[in-house]
Parts: sequence; C-alpha cells; structure tokens
Amino acid sequence: MLLVAGENAHSREFSEDAYQVAGEGKEMLIVPGAGHVDLYDRVNHIPFDKLTEFFHTNLA
Repeated sequence: MLLVAGENAHSREFSEDAYQVAGEGKEMLIVPGAGHVDLYDRVNHIPFDKLTEFFHTNLA
C-alpha cells in the first residue's frame, strides 16, 4: 500500500490514520509544499518517479 499526501493537505490526517492501522507492506509519502488538490493536476508536485518505482516493484 502506498499512501501519498500533500504536506499541506487538510486530509493528510486521514492518510496518516490509515497508515497507522494498515498491516505490513505499507509506505507513506508526504509531498513537500503540496496541498490535497495539487496532487491531481499540478505535475510539478506529483511524485511520478516514486509512483513508477512502487508500481514496478509491487505489480511486476
């Protein structure tokens, strides 16, 4: 499980809560300077490298 949240997202606490109760095989990435909606379409905030790495590792 990969949880991605913006550093300034109002919803960040929900991701942090989900991370705490998730089982093994979890990872959380906090994107510096990003809010919640920034991760939808502000490509300079979207962590494409991390997403690619995660999918290649876990969906191969």
